[in-house]
Amino acid sequence: MKKLSRRNLMKFGMVGTVAGLFKVTESWSAMIAAPTPKEVEGPFYPVVDQADKDADLTQVSGRTGHAKGQYIVIRGSVKDISGQPVENASIDVWQANAAGRYNHPRDPNPAPQDPFFQGWAIIRSDTNGLYRFRTVKPGAYPAAKSWTRPPHIHFKISKKGFSELITQMYFPNEPLNVSDLLYSNKTEAEQRLMTARQTGEHEGLLVYTYDIVLSKH
Repeated sequence: MKKLSRRNLMKFGMVGTVAGLFKVTESWSAMIAAPTPKEVEGPFYPVVDQADKDADLTQVSGRTGHAKGQYIVIRGSVKDISGQPVENASIDVWQANAAGRYNHPRDPNPAPQDPFFQGWAIIRSDTNGLYRFRTVKPGAYPAAKSWTRPPHIHFKISKKGFSELITQMYFPNEPLNVSDLLYSNKTEAEQRLMTARQTGEHEGLLVYTYDIVLSKH
């Protein structure tokens, strides 16, 4: 088929059609989601295994007490860049307790440990790519003399066929976000993708939604 000039396209009334096709293509491109930005794993990934790694971090199996702090729910979806849900993805989460202390032997923070805070969970997304866990809002903690890390939760997500993602979830409207050396090193678009949204309450607990987008190998 010979290449048609714009004049010939106008002659056959096809200019509007071609323009419409370009608009459709642009809308399809807009549907491609950006992958969740990567972040460093940090020095406090758990090194001592534990039996209890379920989706409720506010208590430890076999112990009668409950974790200190503000209880919250984190939920969201795991999808690929085309918006399709990723089921059965392994979601590894770990965080500091409400006082800003990790359950890690090399954490130098003098804040107290919480023996009733689980601190670490490994859960999976369901058939719709959804996940949920209950925890406490982590406390801020000193990373250096002039650097205090804001509340955040570490995520490591893996699924066969996808690149492993290590990232950190931040909380909205936290004053320390602005001065955090990791968070402030991201673009505004990346910061939005790494910041959870407060999306209501569930059984009296604040709910934060954090959606995760994986890229394929």
